[in-house]
Amino acid sequence: MTILELHRTDLRGKTLDAMALRSVLPRADVDVAAALATVAPICEDVRTRGVPALLELTARFDGVGITDVRVPAEQLRAALADLDPQVRAALEESIRRARLVHADQRRSDTTTTVAPGGTVTERWVPVARVGLYVPGGRAVYPSSVVMNVVPAQVAGVASIAVTTPAQREFGGSAHPTILAACALLGVEEVYTVGGAQAIAMFAYGARDADGTVVVRPVDVVTGPGNVYVASAKRYVQGVVGIDSEAGPTEIAVLADETADPVHVAADLVSQAEHDPLAAAVLVTTSEALADAVDVELQRRVAATKHAGRVEEALRGRQSGTVLVDSVEAGLAVVDAYGAEHLEIQTADARAVAARVRSAGAVFVGPHSPVSLGDYCAGSNHVLPTGGTAAHSGGLSVQTFLRGVHVVDYDEAALREVAPHVVALAESEDLPAHGEAVTARFGA
Repeated sequence: MTILELHRTDLRGKTLDAMALRSVLPRADVDVAAALATVAPICEDVRTRGVPALLELTARFDGVGITDVRVPAEQLRAALADLDPQVRAALEESIRRARLVHADQRRSDTTTTVAPGGTVTERWVPVARVGLYVPGGRAVYPSSVVMNVVPAQVAGVASIAVTTPAQREFGGSAHPTILAACALLGVEEVYTVGGAQAIAMFAYGARDADGTVVVRPVDVVTGPGNVYVASAKRYVQGVVGIDSEAGPTEIAVLADETADPVHVAADLVSQAEHDPLAAAVLVTTSEALADAVDVELQRRVAATKHAGRVEEALRGRQSGTVLVDSVEAGLAVVDAYGAEHLEIQTADARAVAARVRSAGAVFVGPHSPVSLGDYCAGSNHVLPTGGTAAHSGGLSVQTFLRGVHVVDYDEAALREVAPHVVALAESEDLPAHGEAVTARFGA
């Protein structure tokens, strides 16, 4: 193997604004908009032909011939019965911790008295039905079942469906560990459809050739996936709600000279093993640390199971080291980058982390690696990527709730405010708006 060194961007001595920083920082060549040309006909095929299209697309893209898109209930039960006890215990602990964190996200209804006799109540109402996507390409992700299902359940969603790609290795069914995780969480509606066609299936629903409804449409689609999944979510947004366009994973580490290069390198490798397009970015004030991380990466990549995939990710233009003059400058860099996962490995890490404004999730200090959040921190690992953390948050209970205002005014309260309503209606040249109020008082 040739020498592996992260590509370096030296920003020392430079003062760059957020726009300039975004143009020079490492970023993957993932064009969700360009993928729409591929995704649009797939989504339309599913919308118009339903299940027959899903079967054909699964054969084309996954190389698996299936005759039914839904997993039988007995297969879910069998998968749970056969689950390795250690994996089951780990999943149960992951679920317990996730429920603790997500339970505290549930909002309470609030009533505000605006005037005597006039109130506005904000009710938090769960959506009726959700479709949760669990990836299944290079790896198996039962943890993503937990991360999608738990907040939906805590929110009170009544109808939950999960889909994951069909696996040739398992005769066209899903990976047994994913099925077991669904069973453990009490999810009985599981499909073996992946990619853009899965997102379209949830958005539009799907009928069989004879017109029978096989999959009912959902209100919200969530879950991570590749660029085609992200593009499909963009395509159907508006027909359904989505969480975010979560693409290939990212890790950024903001570190100073106090950081341990072994920790930093291990964490970069841990995320790079997801995908050749995974991004691994080190932002540091210390050139000595950057050198030490490169040395440690060389050793770790050679020894890791998925060395080829990891090396491709680390050598890609989406990965690299950014040298900065100070932690303050480093904060500006990571805020401009907006990482899915951001580790703070600096002196006084908690104080530095408190100043971060743009990240999907922040991991503080040497004992909070991203992989903890992937599985058992209690936080959610379905997070915004590609810089969208600047305006979007991770999957949460709020994703599945809608705020509904309930307006309740009595006659006296309406009469008191009527002149203001009329004045505003007339200022907007909408006189009937005002008349809808005055008509109640014989005017």
